[in-house]
Amino acid sequence: MLFKYLFIITMVILFVPPVRRFVFYLLVGRQLVKEQKRQGDVRGGRREGEVRVDNVQKKDGSYPFKGGEYVDYEEVK
Repeated sequence: MLFKYLFIITMVILFVPPVRRFVFYLLVGRQLVKEQKRQGDVRGGRREGEVRVDNVQKKDGSYPFKGGEYVDYEEVK
């Protein structure tokens, strides 16, 4: 009798997508949301892809950067 109920519940979870999504949310979803919020706090609230550059130049006009290095690139057509 108990086996029959467990089998029916398992089949519903496996083959009914809304039920499957709800069970997944109960098991994993809340932890994902918490982790995403924590990562957002660690990043300092900046959006993905945002670039921040701090330039500090000396007052005497000399700039320590003497050049760069060559970077190969491939043209995409």
